[in-house]
Amino acid sequence: MTATFSDDGSKAIRRSTYILENTCRTNFRETDVVYEIEKTCSFITDHGFKKVALQFPDELLNDASAIISKLEKNTTAKLFILGDTSYGSCCVDEVAAEHLEADSIVHYGRACLSPSRRLPVMYVFGQKPVDVHQCAASFRALYPVKCAHVIILCDVIYSHVLEELQQQLHPEYENLVVSVICSGKNEATDPCRTDGFLGGGDVNSCSTFGSCSHARNHQVISRFGRHFTISANSDVKDYSMFYIGQESLTLTNFMMTWNQCSFCSFDPVKGVGRRETLNVNRALMKRYYMIERAKDAQVVGILVGTLGVADYLSTIGHLKSIVKQAGKKSYTFVMGKLNAAKLANFMEVDIYVLVACPENSLLDSNEFYRPVITPFEMEVACNRAREWTGEYITDFRDLLPGACCHVEFPDETFNGEETDVSLITGALRATHLVKSDWQNKESNTSLIHRNDALAISQSHTAEIGHGDLWVRMGE
Repeated sequence: MTATFSDDGSKAIRRSTYILENTCRTNFRETDVVYEIEKTCSFITDHGFKKVALQFPDELLNDASAIISKLEKNTTAKLFILGDTSYGSCCVDEVAAEHLEADSIVHYGRACLSPSRRLPVMYVFGQKPVDVHQCAASFRALYPVKCAHVIILCDVIYSHVLEELQQQLHPEYENLVVSVICSGKNEATDPCRTDGFLGGGDVNSCSTFGSCSHARNHQVISRFGRHFTISANSDVKDYSMFYIGQESLTLTNFMMTWNQCSFCSFDPVKGVGRRETLNVNRALMKRYYMIERAKDAQVVGILVGTLGVADYLSTIGHLKSIVKQAGKKSYTFVMGKLNAAKLANFMEVDIYVLVACPENSLLDSNEFYRPVITPFEMEVACNRAREWTGEYITDFRDLLPGACCHVEFPDETFNGEETDVSLITGALRATHLVKSDWQNKESNTSLIHRNDALAISQSHTAEIGHGDLWVRMGE
């Protein structure tokens, strides 16, 4: 229990630091290739950026000084290093960059490729080594049938081997589909760009859950910054998935999203391939239990897990609306990286919903005193028009009005409230308020009327089901 609330720092002292292939200390020419120094300099100079933020994950911070010295020799821009990010290191930390008045960001290492809006971003994934021949041999062993329909996915740090792997396998497997990592200026209008540049601005809805037809006999599926083409008369569930990378949140996100597909993987570090044995059905059953907990909850805490992913504010507003229509009370919390001690300060909250990127939203909340669920699970709990079918959505942008997976609340034709029986407690519970009820609630629930003319500060009251109160906590 003491480890939950305090830490003596011994883990940080004993932690070994990984330097990417020791390139910065041994082979400077290889460093230029791995960290794409020449391309990064072109990105800065061609666009005339004056202040550039370089965002590094913890495992690459030791290489930061060598990289920034190389960039400073070839550019005139003022460079900053972003180390301890506010949220997950896979997301672009636009807030920290804007505090430095940066006009662009270079993101290093693993990335979730969630779209950002405010600043231009260049991704440098790094090129971790992969034995392509061994990977191809593992693929042949896992898929001995040459007519198998297989889609190859990968962690972004291994994306540089996809083209060579395709050249080795395509002559044997005619139904092989290789995905493309796309972080182009506009994913929807230019899905084949792979130069690592992502401009700020709106992202077309084609980059969300649906598929975009680009040819008469083919359709392009765009998910999580990856694009792949399948035949027009087929579906993704008709394919198997082959993933290059180690066990990670990326793989879990893929398996939950395409939970009707069988998965195999190749671990480049161990050099072995295997069939993934994650019991997806059991994982979905656990997520459905969370939905039942959300239906029982009366007070919902909305956790802001990102300040950079596009449409996060719209998603928070959408969650407030559906929670209110379900007759629940909501509060919004901004507290940076989550831990059990922070959330334990608010015992009145029955359940939390985390607004974060797809990879960080599937949080294992066993160590927390209250469950932490995703926006999709909260919508299933609050919107009776959305049924649980086993399809799982991890990208919160797909739930917004106008997106391909948005489901409107049903129009009410009766007075009163709808009830059902809780599958957890067995008690009768209210599941939905009629529109006339939640729209006519008073906006001020103070016991004594406040004289705003004499008040020094502006009145902000927490309203039943309205979610007007924002709680901000420090690290």
